[in-house]
Amino acid sequence: MSTPQSAAQAEAGSPARPAQPAVLIVDDEPDLAELLSLTLRRMNLRTRTAPDVVTAQRLLRGEPFDLCLTDMRLPDGNGLDLVAWIQENRSQLPVAVITAHGNVESAVRALKLGAFDFVSKPLDLGALRKLVDSAIRLRADVPEQTRETSSARLIGHSAPMEQLRELIGRVSRSQAPVHIYGESGTGKELVARLIHESGARHGRPFIAVNCGAIPTELMESEFFGHKRGSFTGAVADKKGLVQAAEGGTLFLDEVADLPLHMQVKLLRVVQEKTVRPVGESREEPVDVRILSATHKNLADLVAQGLFREDLFYRVNVIELHVPSLRERPEDIPEIAHAVLLRLARRLSGTSGQMPAQPPRTPRLGEDALELLKSYPFPGNVRELENVLERALTLSVGGVITAEHIHLRASARPQATAPVAAENQGALGDHLEGIERGAILQALEKTRYNKTAAAKLLGMTFRALRYRIKKLGIE
Repeated sequence: MSTPQSAAQAEAGSPARPAQPAVLIVDDEPDLAELLSLTLRRMNLRTRTAPDVVTAQRLLRGEPFDLCLTDMRLPDGNGLDLVAWIQENRSQLPVAVITAHGNVESAVRALKLGAFDFVSKPLDLGALRKLVDSAIRLRADVPEQTRETSSARLIGHSAPMEQLRELIGRVSRSQAPVHIYGESGTGKELVARLIHESGARHGRPFIAVNCGAIPTELMESEFFGHKRGSFTGAVADKKGLVQAAEGGTLFLDEVADLPLHMQVKLLRVVQEKTVRPVGESREEPVDVRILSATHKNLADLVAQGLFREDLFYRVNVIELHVPSLRERPEDIPEIAHAVLLRLARRLSGTSGQMPAQPPRTPRLGEDALELLKSYPFPGNVRELENVLERALTLSVGGVITAEHIHLRASARPQATAPVAAENQGALGDHLEGIERGAILQALEKTRYNKTAAAKLLGMTFRALRYRIKKLGIE
């Protein structure tokens, strides 16, 4: 059950919310509206019904609700109109849509507009109850401890990070699939965990799967489970990773590494919310939220025929970009301080707990800090952590200077002072480094669209392709 919100948390202009949660049902079919009302009242929920968009808007303006459940087809519009209106006028209210069987496109459009979730006709009352329960829990506050932990773990206050925090807050209020993209080492799994912990599924399982680490021949069994005797070695029934995430979140890391035959099976899980274990003749319903991530460009893989287009549109309902460290160099001092504090706790044997006297945090000298801020960090935060761990080992007296910082020579910033004629080779390397950085930056800004990147750089597509090949970027 939801708890009454404080005045500071209540939406501007929203009526005061009573203790018993209320659901608004918007449907012009009296029989279906009555069935929904009976089902929800048995869950100890108050219900009101509206036959059209106009009546629903009038009720939403005057009464408090914890969930709106709307059909897609209405006499004076459709469910998408109401979803859009609620996002503009009651953005904190979860709204779920009822779609026709097989009309996944309408469901995806609703999710993109901000719908909490969808349920298909003919109604599965068990699935409906799970949806309603999740939505009602969403209206209750996320525990303060969860918010504090989430805030502390996402380090940095640059503009890209503040935008990322805002997006995490918004997508956590939905059940829509989210695709998280960014370079290796940026913290995509951390972002997925924060979405899970900030939403209605916090406290439920969070199952992270590295799609590139499971042998192809074992994938189906690992994902969906199997029945005893279904193949050689299947000596007992086994629950799959999808079923293990029941009620929670399934995070598919490096989803681009899934082979095509598994992409087909995953598509059914996303669309139908069912799974069939190996050796089982019947499908069983599952209630999981799908989050995915990759450092590759899924759109390019679709164009190359390496990733199914239909699955791309299902997992990519909401897209979330995790910025590279190059995009937020102003966060490096804060991240470095947090990493060094964690390393100091580990070395002092207090990792995972707060000691009576916090260990003394190693200090970065100004020269070391300037060197870190000027380095592009192709490995992002993960590389920064490795660099600092090595530097701490080499440091004396807890002070890290530039001489303790070891960076990759290929990415290290080069000196810009005038170069003698005999050092023209070094100058060429320096210029190539600048060119490489400019091309990589343009490609990242355009999501690796080479045509757009060439336009951004002021060169032809053919010239850009030649430079990419010459510099070995691909």
